[in-house]
Amino acid sequence: MTARSEKGSSTRAVHGPEVREVVQTPLTPPVYRTSTFVFDSAQQAADVFAGREPGWSYSRTDNPTAQAFADAVAALEDPSGVAVGQPFASGMAAISSTLLALCSSGSHVVAPREVYGGTWSLLTRQLARFGVETTFVDATDLEAVRAALRPETTVLWAEVLANPTMTVADLPGLSVVARDAGVPFVVDATFASPVVCRPLEHGADLVVHSATKYLGGHSDVTGGVVVGAAALLERVRTVRLDLGGALAPEEAALLTRGLATLPLRMTRQCQTAIVVAAALQTHPRVVRVDHPGLTTHRDHALAGRLFTPGLYGAVVTVTPAGGRVAGMAFVDGLRLVKRATSLGGTVSKAVHVATTTHLQLDDASLAAAGIDPGAVRVSIGLEDVEDLVADLVQALDAL
Repeated sequence: MTARSEKGSSTRAVHGPEVREVVQTPLTPPVYRTSTFVFDSAQQAADVFAGREPGWSYSRTDNPTAQAFADAVAALEDPSGVAVGQPFASGMAAISSTLLALCSSGSHVVAPREVYGGTWSLLTRQLARFGVETTFVDATDLEAVRAALRPETTVLWAEVLANPTMTVADLPGLSVVARDAGVPFVVDATFASPVVCRPLEHGADLVVHSATKYLGGHSDVTGGVVVGAAALLERVRTVRLDLGGALAPEEAALLTRGLATLPLRMTRQCQTAIVVAAALQTHPRVVRVDHPGLTTHRDHALAGRLFTPGLYGAVVTVTPAGGRVAGMAFVDGLRLVKRATSLGGTVSKAVHVATTTHLQLDDASLAAAGIDPGAVRVSIGLEDVEDLVADLVQALDAL
């Protein structure tokens, strides 16, 4: 059979002209919207797959755009440049891959009793089915944490700022407890971001973020990231490959864009949060306001030692008198603040905790975590502080 002098239209449609090499460095990272990559030879493919040669093979494994985002977060978390990052499709994908990488049947986890509801559910409903036990403790009591550790403990879990009580973790103290026991210390820093606190500097082995929140910052993207030492993080990456929780390149590009304004946004949101918390603290219908920027907060001094000066997070939890009914009525009375879950975006949002973010917890579990059934979590956005205070106060006045 003789070779065709011209390729058919279908072949020409599929195999277009070769992409021209870009000589100049792009100002923003390009989006590699591709599922797979072409090799120069079978041997190159073999070497890349085996790890003998750097390169890209398949975007579920690694994607340049997704990895660029993870590298950028690692640079924020560790200015020394030692830490590396791994990208994930969501914060829960990052959390689940991390725990699965560090646990096996018979493992034991120690976690805060006020841990994020999604993490609590993963530990109690999913990992428990495979023989992983969890002890939930008062993480502010270092001796209680130490006493909870067992020979089979493989993870000590903490959150920089607890959701929604805004309890501050004693990261240096917890890291000593973990190090003495030879247990990896993992910290969820979603509520803080690297602008407020960098857990690696306080002894954490791995730092987890739901990038959906402050890192992305615009409520238009879902993602997660884990940062830490390369050897430990490779175990987490292996789980990601097996479970498939890969971050899509388009999402990664949006998250990378969000990082550019993270310090500006976070600083403004934290400053506004302090003003809002102080304004609501004296309202006659309020029984409790949780924000570590308040001098009355139990962890104010600890936050001052661990956090960037003047920044205490951008979430304010307000508990009106009257329990669940009052909490839900408070949310319904808001006009400017949106009734929506998540946090970290430019628009302020509020949710009734017991019926949304912590739906998995019954009243006894809520009480053990220090959460009132009426608690309302307010994520502060970028609106003018006077407008936010006015809206929150009018909703409280109407109770």
